[in-house]
Amino acid sequence: MTATDPALTALAQGWCALSLLHGKIDAHIERALQSGHDLSVREYSLLDVLSRQHSGPGGHLQMKQVADAVVLSQSATTRLVTRLEDRGLLTRYLCDTDRRGIYTDVTESGLALLAQARPTNDRALREALDEAAGNPQLAPLVRTVEALPISA
Repeated sequence: MTATDPALTALAQGWCALSLLHGKIDAHIERALQSGHDLSVREYSLLDVLSRQHSGPGGHLQMKQVADAVVLSQSATTRLVTRLEDRGLLTRYLCDTDRRGIYTDVTESGLALLAQARPTNDRALREALDEAAGNPQLAPLVRTVEALPISA
């Protein structure tokens, strides 16, 4: 294969389209969350991921798992946790079974803000997808996203 191989060119164009779709969705949701709830997309994602933890075995996520879930480095995730903790939306505590481990939970204030922001996030996502569906380059990706099975 050469750099001008049609298969590689199509692959690169597909990747560019996916990146464009992601950027449009991310920017649209960011504006909606910032203006309505003073939250960034990353902050919302972190609150959402942490709100799904439970007290049972394996119910709390380690920082690496949280970082993977919100697609950030561990250091960026730690800084994000600190910002949300400073706002009273998260709290950290030591793991009972491993004193080196630190867990993070969403506070009642964080859960309330998340509940208020969730409809805004969902509405902004729908709006961004509807707008992108009008672009012939992005429409197939939108249909793919809409057809993805819901995981538990």
